Amino acid sequence: MGTAEPAPPRRRHRLAIWLALLGGTLVLVFLSSLIGLPDIAPRLGFQILLHQLSGGRLFPAQCAGTGTAPSFCPRFTFIVWDLYLPEVLLALLVGAALGLAGGALQGVFRNPLADPFLLGISSGGTLGAAIIFVYRVGETDAQLVLPLFAFVGAISTGLLILAVARGRYGSVETLLLTGVALANLLSAVLSLALLSNPTGSEQVTFWLLGSLQLADWANDGLTFGAVLVFGTLLCLYGRELNLLQLGNDVAQSAGVDASQVRLRVILLSSLVTAVAVAFTGVIGFVGLVSPHIVRRLFGTDYRVVLPGSAVFGGIFLLAASDVSYLAFPTSLLPLGIFTAFAGVPFFLVLLYRQRRGSPMGAG
Repeated sequence: MGTAEPAPPRRRHRLAIWLALLGGTLVLVFLSSLIGLPDIAPRLGFQILLHQLSGGRLFPAQCAGTGTAPSFCPRFTFIVWDLYLPEVLLALLVGAALGLAGGALQGVFRNPLADPFLLGISSGGTLGAAIIFVYRVGETDAQLVLPLFAFVGAISTGLLILAVARGRYGSVETLLLTGVALANLLSAVLSLALLSNPTGSEQVTFWLLGSLQLADWANDGLTFGAVLVFGTLLCLYGRELNLLQLGNDVAQSAGVDASQVRLRVILLSSLVTAVAVAFTGVIGFVGLVSPHIVRRLFGTDYRVVLPGSAVFGGIFLLAASDVSYLAFPTSLLPLGIFTAFAGVPFFLVLLYRQRRGSPMGAG
């Protein structure tokens, strides 16, 4: 009876990296749930989390031994479990959505500088959200109406891009330029709306830079379901995206309809991005940076790049949230500020490498 051959070193190396990433992500989620709690002792937060996650089997009296008065324990449990943990999970989910969409769009456009907001989808979502802030529409039910309007605005822009893609002028270059034109047009409309009622400009500005204020278990559940469904469908196009990198003719000869693949990937990327924008506003650079890190570690196979971009996107945005709490524990600052501080230098490095003729993101 023969012995099984050992896995190739490179394959074992990749598996070790994946396992380390998944384990590190779980640890990061757990630690992130404690970082943003300056008024709650780490031991107390730790016991509350384990109590809730185990269904009460661990630490049945979750505040015992922490010096916390029993009357305050329900309040601290609410803060840890119902306020802050949903923010941590929403950051992880939205980062995964943006990273996945960025990887897919970079593949479909064969453009290493593409990101989820390239096609003006974020501008459409911002305009939808601005209707709430500027014209006070549905303000009493903002927790429900705001993500709905933002989603409709974002996905409407994506559908308009798809209409162009289906036309006779639906080349990659035309789609990119159409997205840029739409983004500028929607930004102009947004500026006009703000001029008509400047009182909503502060809320819109905050939305433009992203936040986790809408995080709760219900919104996390909706985001998780949407990212799981649309993200899984996107990952199924890894083989087709690999072939598209070789050119439309090669893809056609391999039985891949390049135009149909482009349409479907753009639609799914628009849906994933719209969900992210609906619940957090506009957070830049996550979808640009994450795919390049994955290509550096694992190569250019999109069957690996897409799920890897989701993992790194979640880690990137969650880390940005942690930095914001550590640097400014008493202030609520938009997440887009911190992702920009990390993303802009990375973007400039990409441009520099492109000018030198180096293939960006290559392993």
